[in-house]
Order: sequence, then C-alpha cells, then structure tokens
Amino acid sequence: MNGKHILVTGGAGFIGSNLANHLSETNDVVVVDDGYLGTAENLDRAVEFHERSVLEDDLPTDVDVVFHLAALSSYAMHEDNPTTGARVNVEGFVNVIEQAREDGCDTVVYASTSSIYGNQTEPSPEDMPVDVNTGYEASKLARERYAEYFANHYDMSMAGMRFFSVYQGYGGAEGHKGEYANVIAQFADDLANGEAPVIYGDGTQTRDFTHVSDIVRGVVLAAEHELTGVYNLGTGEAYDFNTVVDLLNEELGTEIEPEYVENPIPDSVYVHDTCADYSKIREETGWEPAIDFEEGIRRVCAGY
Repeated sequence: MNGKHILVTGGAGFIGSNLANHLSETNDVVVVDDGYLGTAENLDRAVEFHERSVLEDDLPTDVDVVFHLAALSSYAMHEDNPTTGARVNVEGFVNVIEQAREDGCDTVVYASTSSIYGNQTEPSPEDMPVDVNTGYEASKLARERYAEYFANHYDMSMAGMRFFSVYQGYGGAEGHKGEYANVIAQFADDLANGEAPVIYGDGTQTRDFTHVSDIVRGVVLAAEHELTGVYNLGTGEAYDFNTVVDLLNEELGTEIEPEYVENPIPDSVYVHDTCADYSKIREETGWEPAIDFEEGIRRVCAGY
C-alpha cells in the first residue's frame, strides 16, 4: 500500500501502533486514540496523532482507508462497565464508519475477535456457528453485523479480522499494556526478572499465538484486496501455557517454575483453547503466517 491517506483508530495501542508505523513508511497516516490503552510514545514521528475518542464528531475520516482497531479489548474491561464497553466498541464503530462513508471512504478493515468461537482445539473456520458468552464478544459480533449493513446498504468494503492471541513482547509496543498484555509478554518479563509467572488453572489451556508482524501484513492485505466479510488471522497451531513457560525458560537461560492459581474467570466464559483455520484469507490474498512460534519466542526474549 503506497501513497494513501489512512486513518488508524486505536492507533497508539499495541496492534494499532505497529500498523500505523508500518504504513507511515509509504503513506500519509493519521491516528485517533483516546489514550486509555495507547500512548503516543509508541508512534513514529511520521504519524499524525490526535488524542480523541471514536465517539466524537468531526473525526479525521476524509481518508482512503480506515483501519478501525479502537476498542475496549478484554472480558474484564467490559464486565467493569458494560455500558461503556458497548458505547466504545459498537457505537464508536458505527460513528467512525458513518463519518468515513460521508467523507467518501469505502474501504474499512476492523478488529473483531476469535473469542466468539469458544473452546476449540481444532482449527475454527469463519462459517462455524458461534455463541456469545461475554459483553466483549457481543460487542465484536455486533461490529460484524453493522459491517454487513454498511457493505450491503452502501456497497462498502468491510473486512472484519478475527485476531488470534496477538503478541510481540515488552520490547515492542506491548509494554504499556501491563496486565492486559499477551501472556507470552507477561511470562517472559517475569522470568527475565527472576519471578515466577502466574498461570490460571493447570496450564493446559492453549492459544493460537500470532506475531503482530503477521497481523499487520494480514490487515494491510485485506485493505489492498478490498475484502468484505470476516477473516481469521492465526497460525493454525496452538501451544499450551506450560509449553510457553518451558520455551521461554530455555531461551532466557532460566529455570523458574510457574505459580498455579485458581482461575478468577468463570469456566462458563473462559476460553480454554483456540486455533485458527486461516484458509479463507490465504485463498483470497495469499497471506500465511511468516513467524513460527520458536522464532516468535526468540524475538520476545531478544530484548532481555
């Protein structure tokens, strides 16, 4: 993607800043972020930053492409305040897209979630039936339905990306997230500082860990191909938390056992296992994950 005028909402956050910085190398990029989970320190100088909410009027939506990543992005955030979660994730989404549409933009790529698949040890295709068990999942599924409306009613390109457990490590743009960072980042930082990583339950839960650089490539390809619909971005492989700790210990040269605690998240809503079927995005854009898990672990640990 070259020579485009681009808006990234939530662009000072973890995934958003990686995307904005990458795009700014060859495009004119503007970021909107309210600073709740993002920080302008994540952004390169070439990126134009606006500390604003996606709920506001007169946003800088006169662009060629919108990447809408702004969200309250966890179960806990929504349970703390379900009304705010719905306003930001659903109303904020509609507000940004409607303003962009009125300004003539017809290409949107937005963040959905893989959490709606629930517990899946086999790769999950996009057309499998999904259930909603949390406010977070409900808000992301609502985005997908509103995107369908914008696509069908206004003929806009609306690509929803169901991300699978995105990570980079505290050496990247993930450091500011703290307790909301991916477990790989948290575990690595604990081990590197001589502390035992805390695992909920027995550590057998699995995630399809996907490096942020692969996520960035995927969302850019979705925009370039003007995709419409929902697409998985994941590796198709899953690793349990015990294995994550073992590999991190090996890479860091540490031998620290994790601390196992009772899971504070109810079993009825906790997603124990995830795994992506990414064949749809591969068939339509050629995307495949480029960073395997071992290489990803090395990159996370390199800064230590």
